[in-house]
Amino acid sequence: MSDNRDGKRAPIDIFMNKYVKGVPYMAHVSDISRNGVSLSTLIEPQLGGKRVGLQFQLPGSEEVIYAEGEVVREWLELGEREGSGIRFTLLAERHRKMIDDYVEKNHADSP
Repeated sequence: MSDNRDGKRAPIDIFMNKYVKGVPYMAHVSDISRNGVSLSTLIEPQLGGKRVGLQFQLPGSEEVIYAEGEVVREWLELGEREGSGIRFTLLAERHRKMIDDYVEKNHADSP
């Protein structure tokens, strides 16, 4: 599978609130970069919007990060679990710095 994402990504194992049309749905985040997140949806309506709100905490941090994003990729995993790639469209500079620091400390080296 080709990976055309830009920049370093770090594995992460957290749950976040993903807001679709103002309604929060829990999602599991598997990796993060300065530009966005890759997540699996748990329960969510089929007709989700392309623009979403995000609310989460990085491991080891008590600060809640609020962001807005756009769904840029969607897929269906084995076992019928849906996933998506979300690109950040609005993120406070303080929160972007926190994400950058997390990614720098935890990124997986590419082969």
